[in-house]
Amino acid sequence: MTDKIRQYIAEAEAFHTTKKEELEAFRIKFLGSKGLLKDFFAEFKNVPNELKKEFGQVINELKTKAEDKVKSIQDAIENSQQSSSVYGDLTRPAEPLEIGSRHPISIVKNQIVDIFSNIGFNVSEGPEIEDDWHNFTALNLPEYHPARDMQDTFFIQTNPDVLLRTHTSSVQVRYMEASKPPIRTISPGRVFRNEAVSSRSHCIFHQVEGLYIDKDVSFADLKQTLLYFTKEMFGKSKIRLRPSYFPFTEPSAEVDIYWGLKTETDYRITKGTGWLEIMGCGMVDPNVLKNCNINPDEYTGFAFGMGIERIAMLLYQIGDIRMFYENDVRFLEQFKASI
Repeated sequence: MTDKIRQYIAEAEAFHTTKKEELEAFRIKFLGSKGLLKDFFAEFKNVPNELKKEFGQVINELKTKAEDKVKSIQDAIENSQQSSSVYGDLTRPAEPLEIGSRHPISIVKNQIVDIFSNIGFNVSEGPEIEDDWHNFTALNLPEYHPARDMQDTFFIQTNPDVLLRTHTSSVQVRYMEASKPPIRTISPGRVFRNEAVSSRSHCIFHQVEGLYIDKDVSFADLKQTLLYFTKEMFGKSKIRLRPSYFPFTEPSAEVDIYWGLKTETDYRITKGTGWLEIMGCGMVDPNVLKNCNINPDEYTGFAFGMGIERIAMLLYQIGDIRMFYENDVRFLEQFKASI
């Protein structure tokens, strides 16, 4: 009898499978309620006393071998399933992915860049932390000039000569210092002003400023460039330029487009006039050219600047500028179709 049990021990040791069904059949054969071990333990009472010790040891060995084999194979099968579940069934349909969207500020900025790129303007960028020279002095705003009060500035407390730029005109100064005419560039970027945050204004906003310097550049060139932009950006072909004042341009003007009075919204955003201000512009002041080592007797140029948030609010009829900075997913998801 013990020889027969030893044969089953050898069979248990040699058993191997990767299938749950075969493992379960093995378990039932050896450890089930009607399995081999049940029969051998029942036979124990019929074994002569002098052989019971050996018989019992052999049965216990078979039991141990069978239980260890079942457990080891179970663990191997479970580990294999866990490894494959990392990738899962590659033939199954994938989970739907939420499509992201560009921020409306980025969408409008890219549109403006594309429009001016089509007529030869490149893109220039500069630091957001500026010095007094590039942000003010070089732009015809020397120290104590009253026009500095037009922009409430964030100064660095430990160094009054360092500040957060109030416009991207500082980028144009750097570009003029590093380049020789002809110059045709636009400068998009984030700017900072110490203003109260409300539905119409913010202490952080974005600008795109343009600069064109060459020989014999005239105000007519400026007007034609802006007319091209308004047609491409808004589909509006009627603009007007109103005299204004900017320290770094002379003469200077505010640019209005005729938005129309077709709807109640048109009346509201234009205050019943049909006209809407979109940017400032002018001919570059000769002092600015001198400060940037460009001969104003040989070269002339024009500059313009607009707020990206203002353009975006017009295009998408957004009534509160703060919406751009709150990262509300419900708001941002509306721009998926505008990518």
